[in-house]
Amino acid sequence: MDFTPSSLVPYAGSLALLLYLTSTVLLILRVRRGQTPGESSPLRSTALASASLALILHLLTLYGSLCCGMAGHMNLNVLNALSLVGWLSTLLILLASLRQPVENLELLIMPLTAFALALQLLIPSPSMAVRANLPGLDIHILVSLLAYSLLTLGALQAGLLAWQHNALHSRQPGGLTWRLLPPMESVERLMFQFIGVGFALLTLALLTGFVFLEDVFAQHLLHKTVLSMIAWLIFAGLLLGRFAWGWRGRTAVRWTTAGFVALLLAYFGTKIVLEWVLGIGLD
Repeated sequence: MDFTPSSLVPYAGSLALLLYLTSTVLLILRVRRGQTPGESSPLRSTALASASLALILHLLTLYGSLCCGMAGHMNLNVLNALSLVGWLSTLLILLASLRQPVENLELLIMPLTAFALALQLLIPSPSMAVRANLPGLDIHILVSLLAYSLLTLGALQAGLLAWQHNALHSRQPGGLTWRLLPPMESVERLMFQFIGVGFALLTLALLTGFVFLEDVFAQHLLHKTVLSMIAWLIFAGLLLGRFAWGWRGRTAVRWTTAGFVALLLAYFGTKIVLEWVLGIGLD
């Protein structure tokens, strides 16, 4: 019987999907029972344990998909990259929930991560080999993916903040919206924490790209580089506005959304066009 990492991908991935679903259902039960975010209970502990095990199995799946191609190369096609960003996002929220009452945010993150994992498992995708074991390039890829993950979480927080603001201004602050989510102050604080760290990592990703990539303005990298720089400028403007003029609320949501859209187009938009239309790999 074949027990190579690539042969175990479907089994580990399927079990990870089941555990993501289990954790999501348990968190929904917490909300229906009126338990507040951060409130200790068997449901919370079991949901977080299930999510943790799902992350381990998801990581095994990613290892089998990313690292079992050509020797010295990593298969970072668009679906593998999407699944990896989902994994990182879920992990970051899970770690944040150990210190802050934000575990209910997994109700948004885990279904998206499970969907990305399902796409990775079900849809045949071309192998896009990226050279591995080159320290500079490895650092660039890792930092880039961490930046995308953190800024994705910041964008999701911005969406939740907009939802809460709309509920408040419509004078309907009760019900599921407020039982499901942490307080608005916690959502906004966590949003800027994610954006601040994500911006620092995006800065490092751009710097390592200029240093370690042969030509970041080559034709197949030009759109990615320009859009990433636009996203960097938008997030820089947001953080400057936050610290200099106290930007928050809808202003912060608009800037965050604009920066995230630019970043989404920079990486995944460019990868989809290059891989699925032109058949060119992109790190």
